[in-house]
Amino acid sequence: MDETLPPCPQCSSAYTYEMGTLLVCPECAHEWTLVPSSGEEGGVIRDSVGNILADGDTVTVIKTLKVKGSPTGIKAGTRVRNIRLVNGVGDHDIDCKVDGIGAMQLKSSVVRKA
Repeated sequence: MDETLPPCPQCSSAYTYEMGTLLVCPECAHEWTLVPSSGEEGGVIRDSVGNILADGDTVTVIKTLKVKGSPTGIKAGTRVRNIRLVNGVGDHDIDCKVDGIGAMQLKSSVVRKA
């Protein structure tokens, strides 16, 4: 193991270990997951220009996106309201509903905070 594991968030024990996808503290038996850092810094998700995104924000799509099953896709400039930040498939980290398309996940790299 090259990387050091973080201490337990409950009791601050340094003796944490991995068990599958969980981190476990042997002293207080607390189990938690380590938040992946794909495009994120300390759990902060940023849009294409560096603005910090939060749940409930309104964003604008900055480039035309092809959508499977839709003849038009999502055009650049489309506003998406009331986003939710999630750990989605791959690097898709925004869960939302797009008018005319429906529920889907977007990458934070293709949106700008409105």
